[in-house]
Amino acid sequence: MDARQHDPFKTAFESLDEFADLISQVFMCPITIEDANHRLLAYSTHDERTDPARISTIIGRRVPEKVINQLWKEGTIPALLKTRDPIRVKKMNDIGLKSRVAISIWKQDEVLGFIWAIEIDKRLTDEDFDLLKKAADAVKNKLLQLQTRKNKKEEHSQEFFWKLLTGHLKGEKEIYENFHSLQITPASSFALVVFQFQQNITSKEEQSISYLLKTSQILKIMLYTIDCNQLILLVSPTNIDEPFQQLDHFTRTFVQNLGDRYGVKDISPVYSSIYKDYQKLGKAYNETLTVLSIKEKFPFETKDIFNYQKLGIYQLFELILEKRRNDDYENDSLKRLHEYDNKHNSNLVETLEVFLNQDNNINDAAKELNVHANTLNYRLKRITEIGNVNFKDPNQKMILYLDLKLEKYQGI
Repeated sequence: MDARQHDPFKTAFESLDEFADLISQVFMCPITIEDANHRLLAYSTHDERTDPARISTIIGRRVPEKVINQLWKEGTIPALLKTRDPIRVKKMNDIGLKSRVAISIWKQDEVLGFIWAIEIDKRLTDEDFDLLKKAADAVKNKLLQLQTRKNKKEEHSQEFFWKLLTGHLKGEKEIYENFHSLQITPASSFALVVFQFQQNITSKEEQSISYLLKTSQILKIMLYTIDCNQLILLVSPTNIDEPFQQLDHFTRTFVQNLGDRYGVKDISPVYSSIYKDYQKLGKAYNETLTVLSIKEKFPFETKDIFNYQKLGIYQLFELILEKRRNDDYENDSLKRLHEYDNKHNSNLVETLEVFLNQDNNINDAAKELNVHANTLNYRLKRITEIGNVNFKDPNQKMILYLDLKLEKYQGI
């Protein structure tokens, strides 16, 4: 009697590795079992006939990011997130993938993981596909137990992260004890990354975020949490020579993947300076909030600025404002130009700001203002006369530029 006439997976098994071996024996092909974030949970024993993608997955304990990205592009993963039926995956030599069959492991409406079967000596039949669905059903409770333990660990991790962000853990010893109790190895240096969404992050978006974070291999992600419309990450660049370039690459890739894969758009990413002392994590957090605040008030000027280091003079606004208030200072040239604009319904102040933004370039400024260069020259002449402005004096231009930005910062 053919063993496949009944359900061979209705049996007790102590470990996922044991179950992976059972599936392998039934189908006579190598098997891997992954969680929903493509981390390796178990794999069957195999001979030398396998493929580079499987070997890399076993060595790294997770599917390589280049393989995940290609499976998204080819439509395999989007399909696995929609269907409970097995899917045949074609050979992709460029990422070391032989032909295989994959099936999602479902618990109600949630995908808990995946089973992958490499077709080496045989091509799986429709009857095999039916059996593979039975295997996925048999293993779901085991994966659910693992997920419950993982969720509890993540709750403790987020609580610890908020204590770090709000300065409730002052001593270095206490901080490192918390890291170790969560089985997280603290990196020698770190940065804080914040992604600000347009609306509060939904539970569905949270699942997509978790997936992207746990499949990303660009840098080390130690902790993360969500606060209303902000995703906050504690990360460590692995590129010691060019850490900011790596942070920039990570943030751009993350935003692009959220848009391309899940349709989540208009996300503003920022990141802090790089620190070595975890007691300064609160300072790093304040840096990111400062960058977000500046970007909100100066979207045009800061559209290409994502980190505190590149804020330039914007870092100093609060200090300068405090001095301005103490000195009861007012820029006389700007005062005159504002009075003239209010009286004659003109826009000399706006013209001055655009001209200074464009580093005194007549053509670029005229283009942005949508006026002829001759019109701009006339306005600049009026600015010189009314505001007593000398455009050949770099010191005056610098203070005018600064005071214009401070007015916008204060919402004047």
